[in-house]
This record gives sequence, C-alpha cells and structure tokens, in this order.
Amino acid sequence: MRRQVTDRSAGPAPEGAAAPSARSASGPPALCRVRVATEVLTRPVRRRGKELENAIFAATLDQLTSGGFARLTMEGVAAAARTGKAALYRRWASKVELVVDALDSTLPRPNGVPDLGSTRGELLQLIEVFAGAMNSRAGSALQALMGELDHEQAQLFKDFIVQRVVAPTTGTILDILRRGAERGEVRPGAVTPMVADVAPAMLLYQVKICGRENTPPDYAVRLVDDVLMPMIGA
Repeated sequence: MRRQVTDRSAGPAPEGAAAPSARSASGPPALCRVRVATEVLTRPVRRRGKELENAIFAATLDQLTSGGFARLTMEGVAAAARTGKAALYRRWASKVELVVDALDSTLPRPNGVPDLGSTRGELLQLIEVFAGAMNSRAGSALQALMGELDHEQAQLFKDFIVQRVVAPTTGTILDILRRGAERGEVRPGAVTPMVADVAPAMLLYQVKICGRENTPPDYAVRLVDDVLMPMIGA
C-alpha cells in the first residue's frame, strides 16, 4: 500500500503546535524598542565650549546632590552630561577640581550691592541672595559636600567656601554698614568684622546645624529686622 504524503505547508497547523510569532507582524518586541530609546538618550551629544561646560557642571551638581562626593565619579558625570570621559580630563585633573569649578561657576557672587539709600534694604537684598544661593541646585550640592568629607578634603572645600562665599559676603556687609554709618542709620561702633560675620554665620547655622535644606521664605526679613537692625541701629 502506497503511503499518502500530506503537504503540511498548505494545511492548518497541527494541534498543539506553537502559534506563528507576532514579531513579523508587529515589528521588534517592546524590549528592543526600549533598548533603542535608551541608546539614543545616552548617546554622546556633540557640544563645545560653554554649552558643554554648563552641561558638565549641571551633571556634577546633580551627581553630588544625589550621591554625595564619595560616590561621584568622572565616568558618572560624563555619562550624565552625555559626553566622553576624555572631555572632562582635558579640563580637570580630578573630581575635586571639577566640583570646585562647578560650584564657583554656579553660585552667585555676594558682592556689588548698590547704594539703595537704606541700610535695611541693602542688607535684605544681600541676605536674600545668600539664602537663595543656599536653596539653589549649587547650594544643595554644597550642603551635601559639607556633610561627608575626610579631613584633607574638608579643609580644601572649607577654604573654598570661606574665600568664595563667606569672605565676599562679610566684606559687602561691611561696605553696607559703612554707608549706613555715613547716613546716620548705623552706629559707628557696629562697623566691625564681627558684626559683619553674624548674617552668614546665622545662615550657615540653619544649614549645617539645623539641617534645613531650604531656609524659610521669611527668614531673610526676620534676620534683618529681628537681629541685625536692632544690633546696628544708631
């Protein structure tokens, strides 16, 4: 008896056989599409000059705020900024130099308060700038930095904070007090470095000792009206 050969390609699939894959009908699976999107989002972007530098600084501050100085790496910053690691090492020899430059370029400079004809107004403007800086992305990064450094690094960054933030602020306050003394609003005996230290010391106390990531909205007004003006009043 001759055996009948069945053309299975033309007939229905045998019972229990796997269904045809939907890949050909619907395209690549979702996992592949996610992988492609991830590759696009992490692919290096061609930028130069200030645009690239700003992207690197922003990535540095974000990495510092989220993970701290110990976990910050040049590789991580490069990946977050979507650039090559070589672009960082061409500019900065270490992450310490990178962090210092990122903070220096981002923090506002607490000087140059104009003569407003009012000591209170000038002090309030300066302290609002200081408080705003501490509440900013750079301020958050600075706070993270202050909390976790070993002695050698702590000294380096402490010097940076003093020279870049505290000293210019106290110097500007002294200028404001001198102008106020000339107008008769400030007693001459209050124009001293110790009095000028009070405002930045109070602001740093809020951050370092009280652990407040953001100063209250009315803190600058209360500091000026409840502390500074009674202390310096003629």
